[in-house]
Amino acid sequence: MMEWIIANMAPLMFGALVLFLLFGYPVAFALAANGIVFGLLGIELGLLQPALFQALPERIFGIMANDTLLAIPFFTFMGLILERSGMAEDLLDTIGQLFGPMRGGLAYAVIFVGALLAATTGVVAASVISMGLISLPIMLRYGYDKRLASGVIAASGTLAQIIPPSLVLIIMADQLGRSVGDMYEGAMVPGLVLTGLYVGYVALLTIFKPAAAPALPPEARTLRGAQLLLRVITTMVPPLALIFLVLGTIFLGIATPTEGGAMGAAGALIMALLRKRLDWKLLKQAMATTGKLSSFVVFILVGSTVFGLVFRAVNGDLWVEHLLLSLPGGELGFLIVVNILVFVLAFFLDFFELSFIIVPLLAPVADKLGIDLIWFGVLLAVNMQTSFMHPPFGFALFYLRSVAPPSIKTTDIYWGAVPFVCIQIIMVALIIIFPNLVSYGDPAAKAAIDAQGTVELNTLMQGDEDSGEKSDDSAADLLKNLQQQNEGK
Repeated sequence: MMEWIIANMAPLMFGALVLFLLFGYPVAFALAANGIVFGLLGIELGLLQPALFQALPERIFGIMANDTLLAIPFFTFMGLILERSGMAEDLLDTIGQLFGPMRGGLAYAVIFVGALLAATTGVVAASVISMGLISLPIMLRYGYDKRLASGVIAASGTLAQIIPPSLVLIIMADQLGRSVGDMYEGAMVPGLVLTGLYVGYVALLTIFKPAAAPALPPEARTLRGAQLLLRVITTMVPPLALIFLVLGTIFLGIATPTEGGAMGAAGALIMALLRKRLDWKLLKQAMATTGKLSSFVVFILVGSTVFGLVFRAVNGDLWVEHLLLSLPGGELGFLIVVNILVFVLAFFLDFFELSFIIVPLLAPVADKLGIDLIWFGVLLAVNMQTSFMHPPFGFALFYLRSVAPPSIKTTDIYWGAVPFVCIQIIMVALIIIFPNLVSYGDPAAKAAIDAQGTVELNTLMQGDEDSGEKSDDSAADLLKNLQQQNEGK
């Protein structure tokens, strides 16, 4: 029995984690408890050494000293200040007037405002609640289909998870060991394409079901001509300037993501001050919520570190690697199975939990298969968007339910979300079929690096092609030389 437990420690550990989560235990404590219990069990069985746990303090301190994670409170604070300063209300009112004469104009306005809020706030809850409070009653008043109105608001709010400065992309970059700036740059085009797919769906619906999304009546369009143009300029310029301040400086290499987040937070405070909506109550609420969210992230990260340390010590990473590499279909088979797995898990886990539990297990296998990790991270981020839209546990649906009028049934919200979940799945397929949708960095520089790596690899592999033994001897000689150099230091 003991031999069987030792041989199957990794799958037992993973199964125990799933069991803890199904019982409803907090994710951070379930991760940490599993790591500690199985670590002690491994020590008792002689599989692990007690010195293993001595690595924990240094790892936890490394989390505290991680500059990348500092961007999370900055961007959260920026989003909360902007959401409470009335920017969403002004944008929705102005863009609603601009698109009002068109059939489906209010739905287009919600999608475009959702994209703008995503590029400034990066917080799903703020976007969904703001648009639900402001747009939903107006859409219902002018005869919009309840399911369309609910679905378009919830889906547009989830754009905050893929359009930079997204919190999930920061965490994804940290877990994959890649640059946040590259992750932001790689996610920009998929985020815009997804926005375009939402617009296309509404456009098709207005053609085949025109009664579902009528145009605003003339009496509802209070702004026209020069007055509307002035309102558009004064309303759109501040958030666009803030987007450039944050994302533009990151993409141009002027600022790091953390510095960009700090500038964004300062810019949000200035915008709220100019709108005369900055007071101590607003600051207190924003700082308290930011502190809670940041603590939530750090606790999960500490728990996942404890779990990951023990899981790797019992060769759990090798178990997952062998499991996934043995899938039929090679790279494509791996991508299909992984995306199905993430899609199913998103019914029960949110994107934070998926990022900290699943991504560290999948990343080494993807890297071994030669998959670009930035591309892989963006692909998973698009897939994880569905965690906010899945009936019955999608958080975006809960946020909308909390502010929706009684005339909107919960079933209306759920059925309204289904077409947009399908669109998000289509976006996942498009990224797999057209991998160049995720582009980042300087293509010429990347090509030069790839070419240099190929030349170096060919140089290392040169030798007597007629004798495999000589190649082995060369490798052995190289290892001996490296050992002698280390001993001589």
